[in-house]
Amino acid sequence: MPTSTMPTVTLRDATPDDYSAIVALNHAEVAHTSDMDIARLGVLAQLSVYLKVAVVDEQVVAFLLVMQQDADYQNDNFLWFQEQFPRYWYIDRIVVDSAFAGLKIGSLLYADVIKAAQLAGALALTCEYNIQPPNLISARFHSKWGFEALGSQWLGGGSKQVSLQALKLDR
Repeated sequence: MPTSTMPTVTLRDATPDDYSAIVALNHAEVAHTSDMDIARLGVLAQLSVYLKVAVVDEQVVAFLLVMQQDADYQNDNFLWFQEQFPRYWYIDRIVVDSAFAGLKIGSLLYADVIKAAQLAGALALTCEYNIQPPNLISARFHSKWGFEALGSQWLGGGSKQVSLQALKLDR
C-alpha cells in the first residue's frame, strides 16, 4: 500500500519575483477578492505591513496581504475600520490555491500574522468577506479563528455586501 506524505509548507516574505504567481492566485479567486494586476500589487505591497507567501515545492500556493492602520490606503473597508480601532491590522486579502486545500495553509498564515500583529501592538486583526454573494468558506474560516461581525456595508454600487469582521488581540 503506497504511503502518502504531507507536503512541506514554508512561509516567507513575498518578493517581486513572486508577483506573477500572486496575481494568478488572486485572479483565480477574483469573485471573492478584487481585481489586481502586477502594477496594483506593487502599490499594495508598498503600503503593506505584511505580505507573505506559502510555498510548496518551490511553488507559491498562497499569499496574505495586510495593511496597518496608518497606511495611506483608500479602501472603503479599511477606512471603516479606522473609525473603530486606534491600532489595527487589516487583512486586505488571503488566497490559497484550491489544489492545496486541506493542508491548513490559511491557518498557518493566520497564526503567523496574529503573532506579528500582537508583537507590533495591534489591538485587532480586521477583515471583511462577502455575505452577498455569500463566501461560506471564508465565513466558516473566520468564525473558527474567533472573528466577530462588527457591521456590514454594500460595495461596488450595490453589487456585493461584506461582513466587517474583527479579532481582538491579546498582547
